Amino acid sequence: MNHKFTFGHGGTENFDEHIAKSIRGYSNLLHDITNLSQYFVDKDTNMVDIGCSTGNLLKEIIAKNQIDCNYVGVEVEKGFHNSLIETEKDIKEKYPNTNLEFIEGDIRDFKFNNCSLVTSLFTLQFLPVKDRADVIKKIYSGLNKGGCFIFAEKIICSDAKFQEMLTFNYYDYKADHFSADEILDKEKKLRSMLKPNTWDEIKNMLADANFKLIQPFWMDHVFVGGVAIKEQND
Repeated sequence: MNHKFTFGHGGTENFDEHIAKSIRGYSNLLHDITNLSQYFVDKDTNMVDIGCSTGNLLKEIIAKNQIDCNYVGVEVEKGFHNSLIETEKDIKEKYPNTNLEFIEGDIRDFKFNNCSLVTSLFTLQFLPVKDRADVIKKIYSGLNKGGCFIFAEKIICSDAKFQEMLTFNYYDYKADHFSADEILDKEKKLRSMLKPNTWDEIKNMLADANFKLIQPFWMDHVFVGGVAIKEQND
């Protein structure tokens, strides 16, 4: 029987290790986001991680900041439930005064407000294309002035030659960790779910939401990380 693919199936696979093997430089991306968070996380505000999966990024941000902020992780996949329970337990043991909440739900239904920082790692690409711009607008609206949206997405190139070169370079990297059958099988399963944008399309959605300060800070193969800041005078 065929089942819909989800990264959270069964909770048996080490998700963070799997992603690190799938995306070259993933640990560097996490390190950069954690460091960047220090510029934005504020006392008595909300910090939201969209599609928090195992909660690992949120744990690293809390460890780096240790500020009296309300940290929220939102995850729609039920398969991550047990991992999030363990992460919450670990965080509460290390930082007992931390305000932390993991919410199982659809980010399209989440109400952003009083946010100093919102993060999203490879999540928007799985939303229906028609809903992505609306989610970004909600994020912008819910950010405080000077607040930040830090994101990473898989992208498609605007030129076919670049797309071919980067895609097969990426497959060469994945072949060091996965068999050809595993790579092809995952591509088939994600075909109907993962629909990337170009970088220009992402920038346009951010600009349409009224973000004016937009900067890519990390890229590897067909994956890019960016920062969008809500200006003080907006």
